[in-house]
Amino acid sequence: MTDDTAHDPKTARRPVLAAWLTRLALLLIVVIAGVTMYVTNSFLTDRFTANTRNRAELRLALYSGNLVSELRRNAIVPQLLAKDPALIGALNSSDFSKSTARLISFVDEIGAASLLLLDETGRTVAATDRTRLGANYRNSEFFVNAQRSNVTLFTLAVDEAGVHRFVYSRKVENLGGTIGVIAVEVDLRKFERTWAGISDAVFVTDSEGTVILSTEPRWRGLTEEEALERQPAQGAIERALQVTNDWTQAPADAYFAGEAVMRMSSRVPFRGWTMTSYTTYASVREKVNAVLALEVMGFAILIALVFYLSSRKSALRMALVQRESVELRALNSRLQREIAERERMQLSLEVAEQSLAQSSKLAALGEMSAAVSHELNQPLAAMRTYLAGARLLVSRNRPEEALSSFQRIDDLISRMGAITKQLKSYARKGGDEFRPVNMGDSVLSALSMMEPQLRQRKVKISKIVPDQPVRVMGDQVRIEQVMINLLRNALDATESVSDPEIEILLAVGETATLTVRDNGPGIKDLDNLFEPFFTTKAPGDGVGLGLAISSGIISDLGGRLTARNGQSVGAVFEVQLPILNEDIEAAE
Repeated sequence: MTDDTAHDPKTARRPVLAAWLTRLALLLIVVIAGVTMYVTNSFLTDRFTANTRNRAELRLALYSGNLVSELRRNAIVPQLLAKDPALIGALNSSDFSKSTARLISFVDEIGAASLLLLDETGRTVAATDRTRLGANYRNSEFFVNAQRSNVTLFTLAVDEAGVHRFVYSRKVENLGGTIGVIAVEVDLRKFERTWAGISDAVFVTDSEGTVILSTEPRWRGLTEEEALERQPAQGAIERALQVTNDWTQAPADAYFAGEAVMRMSSRVPFRGWTMTSYTTYASVREKVNAVLALEVMGFAILIALVFYLSSRKSALRMALVQRESVELRALNSRLQREIAERERMQLSLEVAEQSLAQSSKLAALGEMSAAVSHELNQPLAAMRTYLAGARLLVSRNRPEEALSSFQRIDDLISRMGAITKQLKSYARKGGDEFRPVNMGDSVLSALSMMEPQLRQRKVKISKIVPDQPVRVMGDQVRIEQVMINLLRNALDATESVSDPEIEILLAVGETATLTVRDNGPGIKDLDNLFEPFFTTKAPGDGVGLGLAISSGIISDLGGRLTARNGQSVGAVFEVQLPILNEDIEAAE
């Protein structure tokens, strides 16, 4: 045998082809890396920017709510103090020796900046800030407005030092005449101190656009444009301008000093005020750049792995070529043996499939017979009770009432026919067409079916069903079949209880939920509870198919049947079915 491999031109070209494939793989990795980083940057930038915007909007809403809450809380104070008997008596008697102390006792509880009591001439006769005693505010806006109105007024005043004061004032009356004015200064500067602790620049403007509160003190009294021209990018806003200026920079809402920031504005529901904040993009860029760095590292590792595999493949190529011929011959022989083995297995499989099909038919027939026996026991027991009652009524010459029992027996016979029809459908794929079913009516029907057994055992039934219909899409006979199985299990579970009690609760939410709870000993084996032929009853009392059939019915209806033990005693079975959509019902 000659060695044709060494003289094969295709074999000689393999190293060159491998080198070109390596270069192509590297180029493809670089292209994929660029596209991935571009898509990652765009997606994460938009997502993190949206998160930053949502947090900024949430902060503005929180700050605005706190500001309005503080203003409204202090608005009621002048109205209360204007009716204080001690202050009215001091204004009438001009004895203010105890008035200041009384105002001081109020200020801590109220939380206001200061309280002022002015006489009818505007002179300060009592104040929580004793340095302001004797000061005259006759020409102050809050004093003049309070004397002219019968309600509490809010005044935004600027004193000689340029300090904004937020004052609520109301006149004090006695015997129909004005004897003074009570003024409450609201401390809104505390919000500035709170806002200054964050990385945003926050300020509040009045209805004319003038800054009245700000984390930048020099901005007060100016408009937003004037403030930025006077002190651009200083203090807190300077931190908001530290954004990475590269090709991955986030889109900006506003630019200051050549840098991008996010500007958010929200109206304060008070006298036309507006709250504005500038938020930095720095956190967005840090997060995006961190992810991009991880991607760069991952692609670098991938490129290094390509180089490693390429060099290793070249070293192993010669050894693989030498063993290739021997392996091919061994593979050919093995394939021939496997083909012969597969032909023999195919014949055996056909015989096994025929046997399995026959066994499945016999198992289905046995399960159907057991199911029919189990499901018909309950109507037969009820019929036996109704026949005994009818016999007693006929013997007492009460034929009209006996006819009622016979009618119930006729209904039970119809139900037995429906059950056998449903059980026959288990042997074929699919089922009858579903219709809207009122769960409340099904609960009442199931209770009526179980009435003889419940009355005989003297079981206390607690039933809670909504007044409005609870509609689901399904088969009423199957749903009632599940309810009867659950009631029968609860009835059997309470045999050893002196005061048996069963609780039935129908609730509606995202799903229709039927809960059946008993006060029996509970369930010992929850894992195998819904397995076919699993039962804890004595031989002859049950075949263990009730819960298995019920679970299958609920699954066919798109719901779920679960069981658990109660917190103290008893077992709890819960049926959840999808609520019927009103649009679907209208289409039907």
